Amino acid sequence: ALCGGAFTLAQAGLLDGRRAITHWNLIDLFRAHHPHVTVVPDALFIEDHNIWTAAGTAAGIDLCLHLIRLAHGAEAAATIARSMVTAPFRTGTQAQFIEHPTPRTDRDADTLAAVREHALRHLHQPLTVADLAARAGMSPRTFARRFTAATGTTPLRWLLDQRIAAAQRLLERTDLPMPEVARRAGFGSEVTMRQHFASRLATSPRAYRAAFSTGAPVSEPAGNRPIAR
Repeated sequence: ALCGGAFTLAQAGLLDGRRAITHWNLIDLFRAHHPHVTVVPDALFIEDHNIWTAAGTAAGIDLCLHLIRLAHGAEAAATIARSMVTAPFRTGTQAQFIEHPTPRTDRDADTLAAVREHALRHLHQPLTVADLAARAGMSPRTFARRFTAATGTTPLRWLLDQRIAAAQRLLERTDLPMPEVARRAGFGSEVTMRQHFASRLATSPRAYRAAFSTGAPVSEPAGNRPIAR
């Protein structure tokens, strides 16, 4: 169910005792009419026992791209996202309500965008929040607060999401060995990459490659070339 569509599922009793989300402006109304549903306000989309709900219109697109990614791989989802001129990768754990920039934070937004671009080009390096904050000219605490306000997610979670996406791309497109995929995606070791795949994607890197490899992998040149966002 997308946006207000969660009301239909709830009215049918399909969400009783389950977690769900709807548009932030409808949450109070939803809770009043459906007290047996656990509303998760800080999410773009969530799943509970194979029933998916999404927040607003854009979050509905995010959910649909996520389902395509699960069924057909990250490259297929990215191809569709490009044709729709929309962001190819936003996780369901991002907050659906993001603060609107003020004149002062407009400058912050430019700075944070430059920092994110730098991080994407250097995912293979051991980046930390302190490193990114220093590049932005902010204290780690201020940087984390403004990053979350601008993106709806924390710097650490954002970095992990981008590293998972980079690893997915390498697994789909190349025949690089697992340790090299882990290194280029910034995980440091195959074990760490495998742990994050298990917790975030409920699969292993090897199983992901077996399911979504293009069938004609080509080894990439040295260096890391992350997916453009």
